[in-house]
Amino acid sequence: MTIITGLIALIIGIAAGYIMRMALAKMKMDSAEQHAKKIINDAQLLVENKKKESMLEVKEVMERERREFEKETRERKQELLGMERRLTQKEENLDRKMDVLERKEKSIADREKNISTKERKLDEELLAVQKTREEQRLLLEKIAGITAEEAKKILLQQYQDDAKKEAALTARAIEQEARENAVKTAKEIIAMSIQRIAADHTTEVTTSTIPVSDEMKGRVIGREGRNIRAFEQATGVELIVDDTPESITISGFDPARRQIAKLALEKLINDGRIHPTRIEEVVENVKKEMEVYYKETGEKAALEVGVVGLPSEIIKLLGKLKLRTSYGQNQLQHTLEVAWLSGTIAGELGADINFAKRAGLLHDIGKAIDQDVEGTHHQISADLAKKYGESDKMINAILSHHEGIAQPKSVEAFIIAAADAISASRPGARRESADLYVKRIEKLEKLANEFKGVANAFAIQAGREIRVMVQHEEVDDQQAFVLAKDIAKKIQLELEYPGQIKVVVIREVRAQEIAK
Repeated sequence: MTIITGLIALIIGIAAGYIMRMALAKMKMDSAEQHAKKIINDAQLLVENKKKESMLEVKEVMERERREFEKETRERKQELLGMERRLTQKEENLDRKMDVLERKEKSIADREKNISTKERKLDEELLAVQKTREEQRLLLEKIAGITAEEAKKILLQQYQDDAKKEAALTARAIEQEARENAVKTAKEIIAMSIQRIAADHTTEVTTSTIPVSDEMKGRVIGREGRNIRAFEQATGVELIVDDTPESITISGFDPARRQIAKLALEKLINDGRIHPTRIEEVVENVKKEMEVYYKETGEKAALEVGVVGLPSEIIKLLGKLKLRTSYGQNQLQHTLEVAWLSGTIAGELGADINFAKRAGLLHDIGKAIDQDVEGTHHQISADLAKKYGESDKMINAILSHHEGIAQPKSVEAFIIAAADAISASRPGARRESADLYVKRIEKLEKLANEFKGVANAFAIQAGREIRVMVQHEEVDDQQAFVLAKDIAKKIQLELEYPGQIKVVVIREVRAQEIAK
């Protein structure tokens, strides 16, 4: 019974539990349905709101675009109206211009008609005037006794004579004014240029002395003097071994040969092996070393002046000038001075500085080989410049750096000539023997005395100026200027001299009378 009661209670409990779960489930379903309905309602409200907002935005955009379109339409309409007004005005202007042109054409046609009439009248009048002039010419020729052509020649000759006199006076006045201004300016430029260079000057001599022990002297002489003969034959210099203690003298007028001999002899003395074969070998080696020395010296000189791009052969020839002299002046030093001076003067005058320096380096390059090549150093230098591709302007500057050789064709050519004269004629730059100096002075005075009308000629300023006294009866003032130019030209052609020579012609008139 208890079991049955328990089973019934269990069944009732299970049923009650099931009924309660079913009730709870129904309640949850009702709640979920309500929640879902709410969500759906909210979503529908949201969609409706979005739809309304979108419709409002679309309406606003359409309204804005409509306003913009209407605005653009109004503006375009205004532009079209403006263009229409302008076209109308242009048409009116064209109509007015056409009217004006028609009136002008009519006026021009009337003028042409009047001009044609006047031309016919002028032609008739001109024929009448020509006829009258011909009659007058014939009458004048009959009265004067000469033809019109003869009278024209006489008048032209008079005009030519008058023009020549006036031209001579004008040229003289211009020349005098130019000299007064140019001399002062030139002196300032030259003085400034000389001050800006500080070139050392050393005078090359014709001998070199090698210190050597008395014991080594015998080895230098060799058996029966064969070493000396071999040395002199290989170097082309004279080797003097005398009683002077501990020294040997090398004598020769060619500085290049003397330098080779000096270096070769020093190497032989240091080596100790002295015999003809060894002498020839050492001399050849020194000659090869001198080629390197020439190149290094040339490169140093070009770098010192600031000139680049020179061919290697020109560099070597430039280095050879180190061992050349002219009237005792070292040729390379002279070349560098000319380059420095040319660059400085070109800078003051606004000319081409680089060209002037390059021309200064090349102007005497021919002196490096003038002993082996025929011709003047001007022509040799110009030929070398042409060979290595220098311009015609450069060749002219080289040829014209001494007056009378060629006519300068550029400002730089005149600068090179001036710089060369300054370097050659400055005090202490060059020297010459007393005999040569006396002979040069005598030749200078003799040359001036050979001209007709010269009374006396005196060389002064160490031969850098010659004063010529003329006879006033035979030479007038105009002829004095011509005589000075002729004497200067003959000096350039016939004499050799350092620097330049100034020619001064003096004409003096003396009036004399005796009171009795």
